[in-house]
Amino acid sequence: MVSPATDITPPYSSLLTEKKGLFGLSREELLELVVGLKQPPYRARQIFQYMYARGGTSFQHLSSLPLALRKELDQKFCIARAAVVSKEVSSDGTRKWLLQFADGARAETVYIPEEDRGTLCLSSQVGCTLNCRFCHTGTQLFVRNLSASEILQQVACARDALDDWQKPDKRTISNIVMMGMGEPLYNFEQVAAALTIMMDAEAFCFSRKKITLSTAGVVPNIPLVGERLGVQLAISLHASDDKLRDTLVPLNRKYPLAELMQACRAYPRLKNAERITFEYVMLEGVNDSLQQAQELVRLIRGIPAKVNLIPFNPWPEAPYRCSPLARMRDFAAVVQKAGYAAPLRKPRGCDIMAACGQLRTASVRLPKGVGLEKRREPRSYETQACS
Repeated sequence: MVSPATDITPPYSSLLTEKKGLFGLSREELLELVVGLKQPPYRARQIFQYMYARGGTSFQHLSSLPLALRKELDQKFCIARAAVVSKEVSSDGTRKWLLQFADGARAETVYIPEEDRGTLCLSSQVGCTLNCRFCHTGTQLFVRNLSASEILQQVACARDALDDWQKPDKRTISNIVMMGMGEPLYNFEQVAAALTIMMDAEAFCFSRKKITLSTAGVVPNIPLVGERLGVQLAISLHASDDKLRDTLVPLNRKYPLAELMQACRAYPRLKNAERITFEYVMLEGVNDSLQQAQELVRLIRGIPAKVNLIPFNPWPEAPYRCSPLARMRDFAAVVQKAGYAAPLRKPRGCDIMAACGQLRTASVRLPKGVGLEKRREPRSYETQACS
């Protein structure tokens, strides 16, 4: 079911506002701003908590601040949200939102409800540079990186839609996965800034153990994930030899398997309690033979890990088909016999193109120098100005 964006509940950021957006600023940045306004430093903490823990969007409602300060903030700044262009709900309960940011660029965000958790899948880029052959996002040319603010706006929009701000003891959204559109490690600084705020106990308050970052193998930045963030690491692997992986994941030509496995073995915090997850999409007649399962086991031997087997999710003009269920089970049995967990992921949200590998938007890269007024796409929905 697709719901028109005119059904959304305001406030959402205006594409026309010239006010500086505060959403996405770190503690340090907010402190600098508050001190610049000649206010006591503790005001920064009040604004920080209001935006990120309470989901506030209007300074007028931040009653702990003096009225004069609220008016000054209201004149100069806003707490922005992306515009929700459309929202879809799958027959299995999965939800997908198409969000539009201030320059007109769009990205998709997915919420997956399960019995023991609720997982939010976030995008880090509009489009992608990697062109992985099995991924729909890879058919869209790279448009741009998302800012820390835009990554956090995805969480905020999802919490708005799920009424998930006032339930600190039982959040609807319990887990975060950086597995949406784009390669997070080609936008590491913005992703790191966003995840730092997500993990802050006075902000979104997600445990680092409930956050997973997935990379296709940008080897130089893999250590930084463990050293600076300490979140769970997932490797989008999909092949156990360089020849096949060069085709499926072209990034492998730059960082081949030997380098990638070395980075995995040296990953900070690596232990049985915090294993690396290797993601492996099952493609019929391509990477699903029992011999390839045995090669996979040899490749990851000695690494505390589990293997997520992902049934291929079709998209228009896709060059592959999903492996038969019996073959996927046989493949999993080989991996499990070697001592690795190898769950077969249940596809979710396929009927709304929200499953793994299906995300894509119509956003395109625009020429340099094109003004914001010319970048905006025609739209039939409304956004509310920060006022």
